[in-house]
Amino acid sequence: MSHRSGGDTVCLSRRTLLFAGLSLLAGLRSARCDDSPANAARYLGRDMPYAAFDELPTTTVAVKGGSIKVAFAPGPLVLPHKRILDWIAAAAESVAVYYGRFPVASARLLVIPTEGRGVRSGTTYAYRGAAIKLRIGELTEDEHLVRDWVLVHEMVHLAFPSVDQRHHWIEEGLATYVEGVARVQAGKLNEDEVWSGLVDGLPKGLPQEGDRGLDHTPTWGRTYWGGALFCFLADVEIRKQTSNRKGLQDALRGILAAGGSMEVHWPIAKALQAGDAAVGVSVLLPQYERMRDRPVDVDLADLWRRLGVEVPRRDVVIYRQDAPLGAIRRAITASPRLS
Repeated sequence: MSHRSGGDTVCLSRRTLLFAGLSLLAGLRSARCDDSPANAARYLGRDMPYAAFDELPTTTVAVKGGSIKVAFAPGPLVLPHKRILDWIAAAAESVAVYYGRFPVASARLLVIPTEGRGVRSGTTYAYRGAAIKLRIGELTEDEHLVRDWVLVHEMVHLAFPSVDQRHHWIEEGLATYVEGVARVQAGKLNEDEVWSGLVDGLPKGLPQEGDRGLDHTPTWGRTYWGGALFCFLADVEIRKQTSNRKGLQDALRGILAAGGSMEVHWPIAKALQAGDAAVGVSVLLPQYERMRDRPVDVDLADLWRRLGVEVPRRDVVIYRQDAPLGAIRRAITASPRLS
């Protein structure tokens, strides 16, 4: 990982100096700029982050298979830009580990300082090339970045083709499911957090009264956790049908290798067929055909039993190593094969 500067202009307000100390002035090239909330707010429009890169200095972050051009909108941040760039590089590395490379050759990322602490929100675009807009609280400290999942979630979006709006669940579901697994595989998250999060979250994706299938039930639970449930079930089934030699990760790598990044628009069937072809078994497309137009109930309690996962409380995870599908559970979060 490396950073190649495209010319960093640092804007320091009085508030920034109170937090960071006068010593930060050493070696910095200052510039005149307005870091008022009103000025920063103009970078929140739909054309951002594209238009921002016509006027803001950038720094390039290199990652396996690609690069990210990062710009900072005006506004104070407690953390130095260098620390945020390192965090962006680490997030990109997690995604590159999972997919074998960063999903796109070039992406743009706009950091917008805002009120509060932590990563406040993220949005990913592709209609003018891969781009991410990220709102970070001005009081964000290192501990907030270490715990963050938002940036990896947004970067995962880049690794699947754009699909029609009724299939939004596959885009958000993939990002919800993959981000935790990717961070575990990259050594940036404990696997207990992934399994406890899935045990807690996946029930929110189960069909409720009035459900009409994934393509026709655009609620929050079905979009994010229903999509994640689809991905989780597919991961387990692919591994069952391939004697644990392949999983959803291999299918997603196959989709990306076939050209299916967010920068292209595909019918969902084309993407799922590419994934099935990559693993040599038909799981993704048949599962979609079962779940798209009607509710499909899932016995999660039985599935957790067969996988050997027990979560008696949020901070305690117990693994039954002799469970029937215990090897599949271990394979899902294991470090991927070198490619």
